[in-house]
Amino acid sequence: MAEQRITSTPTGPLNERAQLLLKALVERHISDGLPVGSRTLSRDCGLDLSPATIRNVMSDLEELGFVRSPHTSAGRIPTVRGYRFFVDSLLQVKTLDAGEIQEIKQAVATAHNTTELVQSVSMLLSGVTRLAGVVMLPRHDVQMLRHIEFLPLSRQRVLVILVLNEHEVHNRIIDVEREFSAADLQQAANLLNERFSGRDLLHIRRELLNELQLTRESMNALMETALAMAGKVFEDDDETEDYILQGQTNLMSFAELADMDKLRQLFEAFSEKREILHLLDRCIDARGMQIFIGEESGYQPLDECSVVTAPYTVEGRVLGVLGVIGPTRMAYERVIPIVDVTARLLSSALNSRS
Repeated sequence: MAEQRITSTPTGPLNERAQLLLKALVERHISDGLPVGSRTLSRDCGLDLSPATIRNVMSDLEELGFVRSPHTSAGRIPTVRGYRFFVDSLLQVKTLDAGEIQEIKQAVATAHNTTELVQSVSMLLSGVTRLAGVVMLPRHDVQMLRHIEFLPLSRQRVLVILVLNEHEVHNRIIDVEREFSAADLQQAANLLNERFSGRDLLHIRRELLNELQLTRESMNALMETALAMAGKVFEDDDETEDYILQGQTNLMSFAELADMDKLRQLFEAFSEKREILHLLDRCIDARGMQIFIGEESGYQPLDECSVVTAPYTVEGRVLGVLGVIGPTRMAYERVIPIVDVTARLLSSALNSRS
C-alpha cells in the first residue's frame, strides 16, 4: 500500500500524523538541542509507527520546509517555518503556578521608582527564563514636533532649533559630515516641516529608521540632506536609555549561539541598540504579543534567535514593550506566559502609580 501523503493538497495543512511527529521533533530539539532521529521520534510521538513510516513523513516534512538535516547528522532539526507552525498551531502554553506569579508580583511591588521598576522586571525576565530579558523604558510624554530650523555655525556644525508641543523650544548643536549652505539647510528644514510637523517624535523616529535604510540611489539630493540632518537630530539623542537589557551572558550557554563570531555580532547588536530598538518599535505598532523567530526579525545578528514581546500600558495607552530574547529553540510554552503575565503586572503597577 502506498504511504499516505502528509498534506491534503500541496499547500494544505499537515495531517494529524505529520503534526504529531513535527510536534515531537520540535519539543525534543528544544529540550536537548540535538538533531532528532526516527528512533527517538518513534519513542516520543506515542504513535505505533514503523521507523520506515516515520522516515517517509520526515522526508515529506523536509521537502515542505518544516525540518532540515544538518550535514553532520542523519537526524533532523526544525526550520523557522517548522517553529512557526509549532508556535501557531501545535503549542500548548503552560499555566504559571502561584509561586511564579508571586515572584513576578514581588519584583514589581518592591521597586521604588519607574527606572528601578524597569530594571527589576528586566532582571526578573532574565532570571526566570535563563535568557536575556528586555524592557523598553516607558514613553510617558508625547512630544509633538511643531517646527524645525537649521542654522550654520561653522564648516561642519549646525544649530538645530526644535519647537515641540505648543511653545517648548529646544536648541542643540550637531556635527555633520560635510559643509551645508544656509540655503541647503533651509530647504532641508522646509521638507522636514512639511512631512513631520504635527507628528510625535516617536513616530518620526520610527519612520526615519525605515527611510535611512533606503539606498542613496533611491533619494534625490534634497531628501538625502534632509534625512541626514534629521538622523542626527532624532537618532543620536542618548540623553536616556531606550531599553534595559539583562542576562545577555545567559545566551552563551546555548551551543548554537556559542560561536565567537555569532556572539560578537549579537553583543555588538545589543550594545549598538538601534536595530533592536527598531524591532521593539515594530512590536509597539503591531500591538499584542509578538513572536519573531529567526530571520523573521529582519536583522541578521538575530537570525538564530527568537524574540517574544508583549506591550505594557497605562490607561489603555501603550508605553512600551517587554520581552525575552533567546535561541530559536527556547521553551515557548513557558516563555510566552511569563512574558504575558509580566506585561500585565507591570501595566497594573504603572497604572497604580499614575
